[in-house]
Amino acid sequence: MINVGVAGIGFMGWIHTLAYRQVESAKIVAYCEQDRKRLAGDWSTIQGNFGPPAPTEPVDMSPYATYDDYDKMLANPDIDVVDICLPPAAHPDMAIKALEAGKHVFCEKPMALTVEDTQRMVAAAETSGKLLLIGHVLPFFPEYQFAYQAVVGGQYGKLLGGNFKRVISDPQWLPDYYKPERVGGPMLDLHVHDAHYIRLLFGAPEAVTSQGRMRGEVAEYFNTLFKFADADLVVTAVSGVINQQGRAFEHAYEIHLEKATLLFDFAVIGGEGKLLIPVTVLKDDDSVEVPELGSGDPVDAFVAEVEEMVRSVESGQPSPILGCELARDAIVICQRQTASIQSGGTQTM
Repeated sequence: MINVGVAGIGFMGWIHTLAYRQVESAKIVAYCEQDRKRLAGDWSTIQGNFGPPAPTEPVDMSPYATYDDYDKMLANPDIDVVDICLPPAAHPDMAIKALEAGKHVFCEKPMALTVEDTQRMVAAAETSGKLLLIGHVLPFFPEYQFAYQAVVGGQYGKLLGGNFKRVISDPQWLPDYYKPERVGGPMLDLHVHDAHYIRLLFGAPEAVTSQGRMRGEVAEYFNTLFKFADADLVVTAVSGVINQQGRAFEHAYEIHLEKATLLFDFAVIGGEGKLLIPVTVLKDDDSVEVPELGSGDPVDAFVAEVEEMVRSVESGQPSPILGCELARDAIVICQRQTASIQSGGTQTM
């Protein structure tokens, strides 16, 4: 049994809590939170943009050790893994502290807001001998898991490229969204999902060419062409925010392989989720397949992600999906994309 201490009772802390309740091989034994009401079990003010609403009834905190001091939670010898569900700016220092305290770390994405901080985190993990795993959940959503397994399995031949899309309406309720030192804007909050997924599927690009609009120091909306050593790979992505609130969210892909093209497109329009294109396989015999996927409950992806974290900790081996080097590379890609927008030219890795 893996004992977990959760740092941060916000939206992701709530979602992770729901996931752990469905994982037999891990359990939460402690929470750390500076909001005394939440630490006492009043989670009613938690807000998020997917999944079940925050609990309206008080959460029973009696089974858990509770802390408003992070260092004190780290001193708890019963904790094997610290699950960091804090704002992105806090990730580097909190992860490094936990690693230095002899704990494995499972940290929400983005890994950090700068490449320099990701490097500090990786170095701390190497020195401590503990695992640093980053919660990039996208590959565990059934639509993206299907595509990943199709690529890895090789049943459709060589991977040729793909187009990826992730666009939201301007999150006006988040005052720090466009602050590079707090959240990092759409590049590090939103597109980092696809940067990580592209890195997972295609390997590390050699260079990126991006065009986009800036809002202050962060990219607001942008298109990117990724260049790989294999010239046959044609990979692009679009991400960012639009100013109209009618389409709150959209993510999509078109992935090209020798023997198939994989399609998917989902959006929230006018407050209603619309499956514009279910996962669809266009085969080279001209047939079309629409595979059956999961339940549609987004928490299921987090359950699968936690199970992957547990497998990694139990084996002592970095996860091929949650590994910190992969997450670090995603931040490097995002940084180069922003630099490309600012310079108007191609940026090498």
